[in-house]
Amino acid sequence: MTGLIMPQADRFESARLRMVRIQIQDRGISNTQVLDAMKKVPRHQFVPEEYQNEAYNDYPLPIGYGQTISQPYIVAYMTNVVKPGSKMKALEIGTGSGYQAAVLAEIVSQVYTIEIVPELAKESAERLKKLGYKNIKCKFGDGYQGWAEYAPFDIILVTAAAETIPQPLIDQLAENGKLVIPVGKPSSVQELQLVTKRKGRVETKHLTLVRFVPFMRL
Repeated sequence: MTGLIMPQADRFESARLRMVRIQIQDRGISNTQVLDAMKKVPRHQFVPEEYQNEAYNDYPLPIGYGQTISQPYIVAYMTNVVKPGSKMKALEIGTGSGYQAAVLAEIVSQVYTIEIVPELAKESAERLKKLGYKNIKCKFGDGYQGWAEYAPFDIILVTAAAETIPQPLIDQLAENGKLVIPVGKPSSVQELQLVTKRKGRVETKHLTLVRFVPFMRL
C-alpha cells in the first residue's frame, strides 16, 4: 500500500521475522495481511536509538515523554481484531512514535492519527514521511474529539486507556465499523474492548486484559 522506503540495509530483518513467527503467529494470529504488515514495518525505526537492539523483543519500550510503544503482539492483536481491509479508512488515537499507524497503513487505504504530546506528534509525522508513508495524515490534538472532518471511520484504534469510551469516537464510527479501546483506570490493568456499530447501535465485546498509558486531555 505504501512504497515503504528503507533508508539503509535492514540488519534487523531476521529478528523481525522471528518476532512475527514466535510472538504473533505462534500465538494464534493467522491473518496474512496483518502478518505481512508486521514483517514489513521496521519497528527499530520507531524506538529511540538506545533501544533499537530490543525493538523486536516481546515487551513495550519507552519512547520518551512518559509514553511507550506497545508490545508487538498487542499491536498485531488490535490490528487483527478490527479486520482491516484495503478500502478501509482508519483513525488512531495516540500516535506515539507512529508504529501502529504504519502497520495499519500497510493494509488500509488511509490512516488518520492524532497525538496529544506535541513533541511526539512532530517526531512521528517526520518519521512516517521519511519512511515513505503517503497514506497517513498526522496531527497534534486532543483525541477525545476524534477527527470529525474525515469521519466516518471503518476502524478506530485507541492506544491509551480511558475510563469511559469517548462518545465522539462512537459517533464517528461508520456503519459496521469497529473500535478497539482499553477501558479502565490509569496505572492499573485495563480491559481491551471491541465496539461494533450496527444499524446505529453499538455492541461491546470484552477481549483481554492489558496495560496502557492513560488517555490524556488538553
